Amino acid sequence: MEATQQTPAEILAKIRQLELKTKGLVQTVFAGDYHSVFKGRGMNFDEVREYQPGDEIRAIDWNVTARLGTAFVKKFTEERELTVILVVDVSASGMFGSVSQSKRELAAEVACLIAFSAIRNNDKVGLLLFTDEVELFIPAKKGRSHTLRIIREILFFQPHGKRTDPALALDYLNRVVTRRAVVFFISDFQTGDFSRELAISGRRHDFIAVHVQDEREKVLPNVGIITLEDAETGEQIEINTGDRATRQHFTEMAEAKNADLKRTLQRSNIDTISLETGRDYLPGLRAFFKQRERRMAIR
Repeated sequence: MEATQQTPAEILAKIRQLELKTKGLVQTVFAGDYHSVFKGRGMNFDEVREYQPGDEIRAIDWNVTARLGTAFVKKFTEERELTVILVVDVSASGMFGSVSQSKRELAAEVACLIAFSAIRNNDKVGLLLFTDEVELFIPAKKGRSHTLRIIREILFFQPHGKRTDPALALDYLNRVVTRRAVVFFISDFQTGDFSRELAISGRRHDFIAVHVQDEREKVLPNVGIITLEDAETGEQIEINTGDRATRQHFTEMAEAKNADLKRTLQRSNIDTISLETGRDYLPGLRAFFKQRERRMAIR
């Protein structure tokens, strides 16, 4: 997983493998889901034309009308191009995975699927990587080579920080991305309060939280005495997993933390996708898009 342990050829092979897998999903099942929800909902000014009976009075361009002495109206076309920003947590806790896949690898695969869906929809894609500092920002652009660079950075970027600070990343996002964008915020959310910055981002952008977890962060196996280490702080604790009460307490703490995160996201009306390492992420993603499509149809 770490770039320092892999040759350039191995890195390219990993990226190519991920591209082939996700592009196959885009072409077969996912692109339609993405397009139906993010097909462009803004309007761009196109031209002016003479007023015709039945035109909306509010569409009259009064400056042109006054200058030419004849009523003209503004004509608009649907804005097809969207800006998609992938905000990805690359803190140390993302390297954890009790199965063959780490949380960071899952995040990269999901981000890759979204990025190729966006490119297929003729949208621009940008990237913001963060820990307890802003590690990297790539402005939104189009094109396959740009998308492959984004995937490479998500997979192999070596961050300076170890901890997680979504508030810092959101504050940076709110300053540098001034136009409304579709934001996919991918993280395990092992952090403190970030509700103030989240509320601002939720108002400015179409914001989707992607919560990435591992089963062993919620349920401990019965394997006797083990040492747990916090990847971000280095703090260690020895616990006896053979004790049922200990395992139950661990699960209850994880459930309480997830419930608190859920409340934080709901207060800002943030849509959430919950995914888990080692499990097929496509059903969860498709269910989210189908639900959102139905909700949009009702409005």
